[in-house]
Amino acid sequence: MVTSTIELNVSAVEHVTVTYDALAVDLSDGRSITVPLAWYPRLMHATESDRQNWRLIGKGYGIHWEELDEDISVEGLLLGKSSGESQTSFKRWLSGRVSPSA
Repeated sequence: MVTSTIELNVSAVEHVTVTYDALAVDLSDGRSITVPLAWYPRLMHATESDRQNWRLIGKGYGIHWEELDEDISVEGLLLGKSSGESQTSFKRWLSGRVSPSA
């Protein structure tokens, strides 16, 4: 039996850009990763202000949005992993959000 392994070179985050439809992350090794915002429903349903209020965690290997209780790792982005949150959990979170018009 042959087992292959994939070596994942993970670099730290240099910059994060969140638009209305995409999350773009620039890494310290020069790579840029852009994924659909639909992969992360909390970001997709967030206000513009909440989307822009991020900070680096784990020595730059992750991104955290305090108001959204959302964490995204560089490793997850490189592996193409979307949010693993269940629909039940997301709906509960969404129903607890205060609407911007309130």
